[in-house]
Amino acid sequence: MDYYGSMIRTLRRTAVTVLVAALCVNITWAQEKPDSADPVVNSALDGELFYQLVLGELNAIGGEPGVGFSILLDAARKTGDPRLFKRATDIALRSRSGESALQAARAWRTALPQSREANRYLLQILIGLNRLSETLDPLKRDLALAPLPEQAASINNMPVYYARSSDKKEAAAIIEKALSEHLDSAQLGPSAWTSIGRMRAEAKNMDGALDAARRGQALDVHADGPAILALSLFSAGEAQAEPLVLQYLAGESRFEVRMDYAAALLGKQRYAESAVQLGIVTRDKPDFAQAWLVKGTLEQQNRQWEQAEASLLRFVDLRTADKTAQDDAAEPDQALTQAYLRLSEIAEHKKDLAGARAWLERIDNPDQMISVQMRRASLLARQGKLDEARALIQGLPIRAPEDARMKISAEVQILRDNKQYQAAYDVLVQALADNPKDLDFQYDQAMMAEKLGRLDEMERLLRQAIAIKPDYHHAYNALGYSLADRNVRLPEARRLIVKALEYAPNDPFISDSLAWVEFRSGNHAKALSILQKAYQDKPDAEIAAHLGEVLWTMNQREQAKTIWREGLGLNAENETLLETLKRLRVSL
Repeated sequence: MDYYGSMIRTLRRTAVTVLVAALCVNITWAQEKPDSADPVVNSALDGELFYQLVLGELNAIGGEPGVGFSILLDAARKTGDPRLFKRATDIALRSRSGESALQAARAWRTALPQSREANRYLLQILIGLNRLSETLDPLKRDLALAPLPEQAASINNMPVYYARSSDKKEAAAIIEKALSEHLDSAQLGPSAWTSIGRMRAEAKNMDGALDAARRGQALDVHADGPAILALSLFSAGEAQAEPLVLQYLAGESRFEVRMDYAAALLGKQRYAESAVQLGIVTRDKPDFAQAWLVKGTLEQQNRQWEQAEASLLRFVDLRTADKTAQDDAAEPDQALTQAYLRLSEIAEHKKDLAGARAWLERIDNPDQMISVQMRRASLLARQGKLDEARALIQGLPIRAPEDARMKISAEVQILRDNKQYQAAYDVLVQALADNPKDLDFQYDQAMMAEKLGRLDEMERLLRQAIAIKPDYHHAYNALGYSLADRNVRLPEARRLIVKALEYAPNDPFISDSLAWVEFRSGNHAKALSILQKAYQDKPDAEIAAHLGEVLWTMNQREQAKTIWREGLGLNAENETLLETLKRLRVSL
């Protein structure tokens, strides 16, 4: 045995512990200047207590935490020092002795009943031990001990305490009991109802959560909490919560809430409404960079190229100006990288290939290497260097499983864009052989089979995808639209597309498919109504092609031409739109 080494380690631990113990009881040494006006405050530490602290610490760090806990808790009770109570409690927690920690926390709060820290330790230990029924008193006491200006924040923090509790329903009931006397208060009521609503939502009581949001907003329509609660419910699928959000936004409101509402609308594919909210944010808060990035991204998706470029350039200006003030400018800026990538895509759309390359060269982000190289490959393909573009993608290193998928998707996209359908199909066949459960690859293979005229294979692949994942709405929609476009089995096409809408009710492209079924079935007025709504929600060249054809068939020729012109402005290379104009012999 290494006695010398063991002795040295013990001495080192002792020295550190003595220092910690001395600091813990606030030893005050005599000041250097004896004539100082400040009185010397001597420590109450005597030799016996000093030895007790050292002994407790040595046992705590030396493999006997239970002994150390008992010694330090005894010292805490003798001195009433909150730091010793905390140290004893922490030792018990670190040794995973919940009952000992509870004993120490209760002794701490008994000795110092006005200590919020002692009370919070007790509360959190009780929750950790899943003794929720005993948490009502410390929860109420935490609020009572909070200074008046901090009480709303204390209420807002209550659901955080119960985040890991197993019984959310009981936790919700306890919080409601703790806040019962504040539910009608104009000052604290909105926060109280917000916390109650959050816990009801955690307990899957969405109706109760919505009721809490309504009650909180009724007390103060300008309060943030009920509106944020309503927004979270709306994002989770509770449509009845949306009017509460809109009522809040109609008055003075935080722009962050409007941004989150815009994001929720995006998630529900209500693009036009999201664009309106983003426009308000950029108008009222023009220096909020993130809004310009989201706005530009949405505009680019809608092929509003000029607006998208202006929004993204505004974001870049704000972001680069702010970057100089950031603490860690060496960290890659993911948002700025996304803006550069999108600006490169816009330049490519404008056939400014040099500009597209210039934006890519500004990216210095190893995490986005694959995305950058994919854009470079796309530029090579646009220049007719398809083999070189494919080689660039195939040569990219794979640092994560998702990288392999991205490489395959990028190669397929380049081949599809260049109408190399057989080559794209072959890539997908191999990808699906390597990843037989990847439904996205299976879907893409089905779409390539359709391009190659292999309609039976397309249908087989899509039905197989539906059998594997019954809520895979892309497959329902693709198969339904294919039948409608070929004007066959229209009742079945309608059933498939309606099923897709059950899973994605606000998707304008699925609505477009439904309208096409109605049009093929002779229901022109109904098709027109559906298409007008879809085009309003998502201005897109494909939807424009269908809307224009319905208008043309209904003898609204000038309106049809107007829509088609808009569609060409969105995407002059859209196959469906170009085929429609050629088939109907329309010259714009």
